[in-house]
Amino acid sequence: MFDFSAETGLLALFAASFIAATVLPGGSEFVLVAVIHEHPEALWQAVAVATVGNTLGGLTSYWVGRLIPNRVHHRSIIYLHRYGYWALLFSWVPLVGDALAVAAGWLRFSPWISLAAFAVGKLFRYLLVAGGWAWFEALVLR
Repeated sequence: MFDFSAETGLLALFAASFIAATVLPGGSEFVLVAVIHEHPEALWQAVAVATVGNTLGGLTSYWVGRLIPNRVHHRSIIYLHRYGYWALLFSWVPLVGDALAVAAGWLRFSPWISLAAFAVGKLFRYLLVAGGWAWFEALVLR
């Protein structure tokens, strides 16, 4: 793929993960796979860095939601009213997750519980991506 140090890869992964969790488009999964492919010994570091970056990006979207006046209605708000904090476990889902994070801020959900739900959902996502890549690499590429 590319030739880069583990530190550079982890820094790029953090940036990509953070940006992907905001309202800006991005795909951190590709960066995660590239880091794991080039530096398999950094698997757990990469999953941790991606989770932290994506969680902080989600928290940024949450705080943006806190700035929105109370006149806005969106499907994600209805979803959050129905399922509460549990819905935030899906904040990793592309497009939908950004709206959930913003809506959680708009609804004035607790930032600490929201942060925990973001982190759990995003960790699960990156564990699936990393595990899927490891499986693919072991069975197909070797």
